[in-house]
Amino acid sequence: MMITIVLVAVGLLALGFLIKIRKGFASPRALENPAQHLRPVDVAAFRNLIDPEEEEFLRRRLPAADYRKIRRERLRAAVDYVSCAAQNAAILLRLGEAALRSGDAATAEAATNLINQAIQLRIYAFQAIPKLYLGIIFPGWEVSSLPVADSYEQMTGQLARLGSQYPVQGVSAAL
Repeated sequence: MMITIVLVAVGLLALGFLIKIRKGFASPRALENPAQHLRPVDVAAFRNLIDPEEEEFLRRRLPAADYRKIRRERLRAAVDYVSCAAQNAAILLRLGEAALRSGDAATAEAATNLINQAIQLRIYAFQAIPKLYLGIIFPGWEVSSLPVADSYEQMTGQLARLGSQYPVQGVSAAL
């Protein structure tokens, strides 16, 4: 009986993961005006939300019940930031795929780098979101350092390099 429950749970998790991957991919319409579909991500605010020193400061200053409530709110906000970053990465992944077809070698190289950065960010996001939810469920759970912010900054830097060779109107400004 226990094995059946575990197998059903694993199956549901796998199904949820597949749905999330499918839902996370950008639609072809996103390429028509990518800047309109991108959501801004404040990397500095995200870093603050997951900063262990900030967590310790709040833990020392607030009563335990207030600290748990604030921590859950902060982690929910961090989940939103990571989700936005992953969605932006999906759009930039499509943009990079379109740029690959340009025929120019320098553009193709910049597009390949952008695609790699976007894929890496999406992997980090899929790893980070469960950690953040565990922190919401279990207030004592330590959320280890998440490479999402660094990866997002690298991806946006790669987009700027691609933008010097391929038209990406307003996309950098939207990030």
